[in-house]
Amino acid sequence: MSAVATERTDAAGIGLDGTRTPWLIAFVVSIATFMEVLDISIANVALRHIAGSVAASYDESTWILTSYLVANAIVLPISGWLATVIGRKRFYMLCVATFTASSLLCGLAWSLHSLIFFRILQGIGGGGMAPSEQAILADVFPPDKRGQAFAFYGVAVVVAPTIGPTLGGWITDTASWHWIFFINVPMGLISLLLVGALVREPAASENERQQLLAKGLRIDFLGFVLVALGLGCLEVVLDEGQRSDWFSSPFIVTFAVVSAISLIALVPWELTRADPIVDLRLLGRRQFGTCFLVMLLIGAILISTTQLIPQLLQTEFGYTATLAGMALSPGGAVLMLLMPIAGRLTDSVQPKYLIATGSAIVALSMWHMTGFDGNMTFAYAAWARVFTAAGLPFLFIPLTTASYGGLPKESTNQAAGLFNVARNLGGSIGVALTQTLQQQREQFHHSRLVEHLVPSGIQYQETLKQITEHFTRLGSSSADAASQAINWIGATIEQQAVFQSYIDVFWVLAIVSAFAIPAAFVLRPVELGKGPGVH
Repeated sequence: MSAVATERTDAAGIGLDGTRTPWLIAFVVSIATFMEVLDISIANVALRHIAGSVAASYDESTWILTSYLVANAIVLPISGWLATVIGRKRFYMLCVATFTASSLLCGLAWSLHSLIFFRILQGIGGGGMAPSEQAILADVFPPDKRGQAFAFYGVAVVVAPTIGPTLGGWITDTASWHWIFFINVPMGLISLLLVGALVREPAASENERQQLLAKGLRIDFLGFVLVALGLGCLEVVLDEGQRSDWFSSPFIVTFAVVSAISLIALVPWELTRADPIVDLRLLGRRQFGTCFLVMLLIGAILISTTQLIPQLLQTEFGYTATLAGMALSPGGAVLMLLMPIAGRLTDSVQPKYLIATGSAIVALSMWHMTGFDGNMTFAYAAWARVFTAAGLPFLFIPLTTASYGGLPKESTNQAAGLFNVARNLGGSIGVALTQTLQQQREQFHHSRLVEHLVPSGIQYQETLKQITEHFTRLGSSSADAASQAINWIGATIEQQAVFQSYIDVFWVLAIVSAFAIPAAFVLRPVELGKGPGVH
């Protein structure tokens, strides 16, 4: 057997008998990916049910989401280092086992505090899974197949948050909130069994681990503390800021200051370490740094719109949680259809052109959403999501593939961890900014509309007269009809202010999407047919 064939066999983790294939391994790791990404969004629609069950207020119950995101944010950037030290397969299985066990405990939680604690454990387990999976795929597949592999994997990453609200709403409406956690248990057990049987530790990774341990393991404790404080506190600020009125709250100010100091101190500290727990030098690379930035923008758009559209449909159009979630489902179907196409194109078209095309499609879909009004139908919302979904495969797959371009093999774990930080951090920033912008613009538009409402004006008096007559014809007395007419005008103004605020948010998201187009052309060309490669 040639040296090349031997390397391909070792890297792919497959035997000569052909019983283990890269595509089977891709399917196996995608199971846990789907489960973990789904869990980020599935709990959103069940918060009110959970709050009532554990005798907590809605604001208190939001810590169920925040605690998971904080733990996830802390583990993600250091997962590459942990995978190197522990061994990628062992670390991955430990993460899946932790996530599965804590999911069971979340479903059995007896109080809010116990549920929050178990969600922290769940976030710790979930944070290490995605980076390990991407590193496994980068090693398992030869460069010329990597685009298709990430396409298969990307279906789980992108579709899961799309169906999360629908599935969460359906489970909550038909069973109980406990089952949004219990469904992870059988999936996790299946994943553990298959990973244990099929996935092998690459020889290069094991050699690197042995060499690292032989030199004496030096743990970057200060780096870990700075990462934990920086990203953990930042996640709290982003998730709780709007509910706490941002920087008018001493709580938010304290966490923001701690986060800023920690992240600023992290940069010089990690750049001067021989064995940094987070390799920030990767962000200085033109290829990886650009992919990181674009993924930050796309993560913000994907996660924020996944929350915005159901929120709009539920609060302003009276949709149930299940029906609002179903408006996102056609987009998931389009994603599954286009992912394989985008994967094949990644092997024959320069990534920068695909990324620019995907960004343009997403920008146009956000612009399309600015045209909705009070008569918006289910079909309009569903088609809007379809248009967005049509652009996402041409972003995620080329970005993921191109991000490994020119990286040394020993940087695969660190790169995977940082790349997933971009997606999750972008999502948190996107949700925080869009929610804040929506509420501020609602207040702005309400003030402007009220300014033009002159009770003594002819137009106001004529409108009031017509509405009063309408309620009179419905059987109300003259006094009641006049009162109802005034209330109707006030409610109409409020509704128009809300609609205008959402339109403003979608305009901003369209502009953000457009920024990714010129950023794509910063990427270096790659050798087509062989993928970016790992050198």
